[in-house]
Amino acid sequence: MNGKFDVVWNAMISGYVQSGFIADALALFREMVSNGIPLDEFTYTSVLSACVNGGLFGLSKSVHAHAIRAGPNFSSYSALPVNNILITMYSKSGKVELARKLFDDMPLKDHVSWNAMLSGYVDAKLIDDALALFHGMSCMNQMAWMVMTSGFVNNGRAEEALALFNMMRGKGFEPCGFTYAGVMAGCADLGSLTAGMQLHAQVTRYGYESSNSAGNALLTMYAKCGVVEDAHQVFVTMCNLDSVSWNAMISAFGQHGYGLDAINLFNEMLLEGIYPDRITFLTILSACTHCGLVDEGYHYFNYMERHYGITPGEDHYARLIDLLCRAGRISEAQNLIQSMPFEPTSIIWEALLAGSRVNGDVDLALEVADRLFKAVPHLDGTYILLSNIYSSEGRYVEAANVRKLMRDRGVKKEPGCSWIEVSNNVHSFLADDMGHPEIDMVCRVLDLINAKITKLGYKPNTKLVLHAMEERDKEYVLSRHSERLAIGFGLLKLPVKAPIRVLKNLRICGDCHAAIMVMSRAFGREIIVRDVKRFHHFKDGECSCGNYW
Repeated sequence: MNGKFDVVWNAMISGYVQSGFIADALALFREMVSNGIPLDEFTYTSVLSACVNGGLFGLSKSVHAHAIRAGPNFSSYSALPVNNILITMYSKSGKVELARKLFDDMPLKDHVSWNAMLSGYVDAKLIDDALALFHGMSCMNQMAWMVMTSGFVNNGRAEEALALFNMMRGKGFEPCGFTYAGVMAGCADLGSLTAGMQLHAQVTRYGYESSNSAGNALLTMYAKCGVVEDAHQVFVTMCNLDSVSWNAMISAFGQHGYGLDAINLFNEMLLEGIYPDRITFLTILSACTHCGLVDEGYHYFNYMERHYGITPGEDHYARLIDLLCRAGRISEAQNLIQSMPFEPTSIIWEALLAGSRVNGDVDLALEVADRLFKAVPHLDGTYILLSNIYSSEGRYVEAANVRKLMRDRGVKKEPGCSWIEVSNNVHSFLADDMGHPEIDMVCRVLDLINAKITKLGYKPNTKLVLHAMEERDKEYVLSRHSERLAIGFGLLKLPVKAPIRVLKNLRICGDCHAAIMVMSRAFGREIIVRDVKRFHHFKDGECSCGNYW
């Protein structure tokens, strides 16, 4: 190629980058430099994009240095696209402060500059810095709203995401399919079915139902809000099902305790010619775990490598170990750990520790907890599980020692929190929480509930209380768990026949599980509890988990 035609060189480099041929793009750039062919903003933008796409951040700094030396040849306008890609490069390499310095020093900025810096903060989980930048934007645009909304969702601030979404619409910015997908993920996190249904109506109105991102988000939203039937309805009406859609629906069936439906859907997926991936097998193993389908779990664990060449990872092993432990087959779980082709990590030991709790094996729990204390000393779940095991055996001194060790190491337990949606508002409760404005009425309702379910045979399992205290005090502590406060509020505020949907950030305790089963019979209500592991549908004195949780 003739050196005069630098535009041809630029076109070739850009073509290589867009096609994913990063090494070829960089080789052509080096040849361009060696031949003394003039470099312009198009050259640097393409080469820096190649570095970012290839994760070659060290090389990208060298390219940046080369661009600085060529600086006098750039006007503010021609340097703009180079600076924009540099902001992305420094952000993705973990140097957000350098990205911000470059951003602040830029004599000219456009909406791409602001969006790049905003995305950098969001990706680095510096959400408050992102919010400050967002409010200071001189050229507000739709992409910025989308980035900020998804940023709030991904950082566990779903309520702010919903508020920002409503503000976006109020200012005349029309959401796209990806924005709807992001804000529906926020509804799923909050369990806000009402808001999710309103978004569904908007998605239908603006024609985004055909979008896979919006459809998959809708499916997941309904599943996570406890309405698996509506999730399935979205699934069967979607125009273009992809592997994400199938995986999401299989996972939804499994989490709601419909293990056989999950297996049937998996088989249907294969008949449709959809190639399962490692996530598919994770979801089907989880479905087997939630329903105690041990033989089926073994089958799919072996099937994934034998028929599809997918080597089981530690997450697949952890699912199978959890399944075996819950079925009381601890020795098989231990043998499986011994046979693994890699050293067990914390995720494996956590599964075995949970199994030792289910089976009351204190000696095994001590051995596994010791391994976890060494591997991940600040994992609060290890201390809580071990303390629970000691308490359930009446060994309160040992349980207290575990909690003291936890305090000495500066490990903080995540407080149990439950929330419920009533009249478009989400109400949160902590255990023995006295902060809610209607807590006095809720407590009176709980006292009536406890009296009624006691007459129907409920007996508090005071072994689950971690502290040594009088039996009556233990019963009171159990009755004020966060999920019961939320259910009491639901009984107080929701229409007589309406289902009560409660979300909880931790695993539901055994005593609450037993109490809520009796409540569902006593009050003729369906009570749905989503905990950190799965869904429990309580109805007519039974639970969808079949006490296998």
